[in-house]
Amino acid sequence: MSTGNNGPDDTGAKPSRGAPSPFTEEEIAAVTGPVDEDELEDSDVATIEADEVPDLQTSFEKLLQKSRNLSPERIRTILESVLFVADKPLDLDQLYEATGIDREKIQEALNQISGVHRDGISGIVLYEVSGGWQFRTDPHSGEYVRRYLRVKPQRLTRAAVETLAIIAYRQPVTRPEVEDIRGVDCGAVIKALLDRKLIKILGKKEEVGRPMLYGTSREFLEFFALKDLSALPTLREFHELTQEHQEIVEKERPSAPPASGTVEALSDPEFQKRMDKSMAASEAALEELEEAMSAADKTQKASTSILNPTPPPAEEGDKGSEPV
Repeated sequence: MSTGNNGPDDTGAKPSRGAPSPFTEEEIAAVTGPVDEDELEDSDVATIEADEVPDLQTSFEKLLQKSRNLSPERIRTILESVLFVADKPLDLDQLYEATGIDREKIQEALNQISGVHRDGISGIVLYEVSGGWQFRTDPHSGEYVRRYLRVKPQRLTRAAVETLAIIAYRQPVTRPEVEDIRGVDCGAVIKALLDRKLIKILGKKEEVGRPMLYGTSREFLEFFALKDLSALPTLREFHELTQEHQEIVEKERPSAPPASGTVEALSDPEFQKRMDKSMAASEAALEELEEAMSAADKTQKASTSILNPTPPPAEEGDKGSEPV
């Protein structure tokens, strides 16, 4: 039997599809209608962020207690997260202050992370740079990263590289000393390197005029991905170039003999025989030169004895006589 209204009956059955809504259009418009902006302007803005700031000292003590129970895997993930958001290389002390993890555990975890994130294996490489640790993109992917970021690679002119190399290997060094090595004026180049923060002023030299002393900066180590100045290549390393670098040198200096031809010549047995003959001829010439020098020395002594004869020794009775 019908209940006499448009809502559900006592049995809980829903009204039919064509039945009118139990709410009027005015009631629906009041709920779903446009918001009165004037009414919102008169309302105060509510605070949705907590004003309470935790005590940093208390938080660090909690981190110290929590870090004691961290597994090695968890320590690695924490360090990866901190290094990922850092814009500068972080050393052990900075990582300790950020995480509260023991420094020995941090160092061990960093060694493990660097073994996973390394050149040619991972797109993100962990470098030990400027006394700290920093995540950087894989150098082999640099072309793609630059294209995405639409940035040009940072390149230095040959004058800047030469001046920077002199300062790096001879620091602390003055401008006149750099110019004496290069043979040209270096004032503009040194100023540009100072603007780029690749070098810095270390002080003044104790001599006439007290010229400025220049040295490399922390940004220099970061720019070239160097741990410290001891990581600079040595003269021996310049000679022991890889095949890729040898090709670059041959391309830049076509007049120089190709390194590959030199290696083939050294491996040729006939070349070794020629070298042995040349060595034997050099030794024979050296022996002839020594004999000639010995004969000349004898001749000189004989000539000296003839031109300057040695006077005979005086007799005993003439020792006390005075010259007339």
